[in-house]
Amino acid sequence: MTRFVVTGTDTGIGKTVFSAALAGALGLPYWKPIQSGLEEETDSEAVARLAGVRVHPETWRLVTPASPHLAAEIDGVTIDPDALTPPPGDLLIEGAGGALVPVTRTLLYADLFARWQIPVIVCARTALGTINHSLLTIEALKARNVPIHGIAFIGEAVPDSEAIIAALSGTKRLGRLPIVDPLTSDNLAAAFAANFDRADFL
Repeated sequence: MTRFVVTGTDTGIGKTVFSAALAGALGLPYWKPIQSGLEEETDSEAVARLAGVRVHPETWRLVTPASPHLAAEIDGVTIDPDALTPPPGDLLIEGAGGALVPVTRTLLYADLFARWQIPVIVCARTALGTINHSLLTIEALKARNVPIHGIAFIGEAVPDSEAIIAALSGTKRLGRLPIVDPLTSDNLAAAFAANFDRADFL
């Protein structure tokens, strides 16, 4: 059984695009537990379009584009963490924003990851600031005994940053996904195949 959680060092870094690439490469069903913001294409819709895999429905779909804890409060919804149980079988789960984003006012995504004990892939941009953000994210996950499968970089190549993050954190560098433009399913699949070893995920 192949199961991963994808988290990030920040929001808007390309985590959903990487999730689509990985799900498509391995044929993994996808699950986004909580979607905040429904006006634009949702992450589940983007993955379905780019990867063509089975997409499990979100447990909560929140209208307000904000951190889940705040979006739920504004929408008048109560998130029950006990209902956030991953579907069985092969699966790729995508969190929201970074690992320490609040799900409720007393629970972080990293706490869910610790409960699930599913290997986490950390997505990190290669832009300035990534060393600090990446090392902090990995330390926060390790502090909760979350299993970390590796780190995937997104953006232009910055070899020194990528190397020192992997070395200092003791985390496997899985590869780097360049910016894919135009972003089509074929172009994304080709970019993933050229920059990652599928065997690292099996």
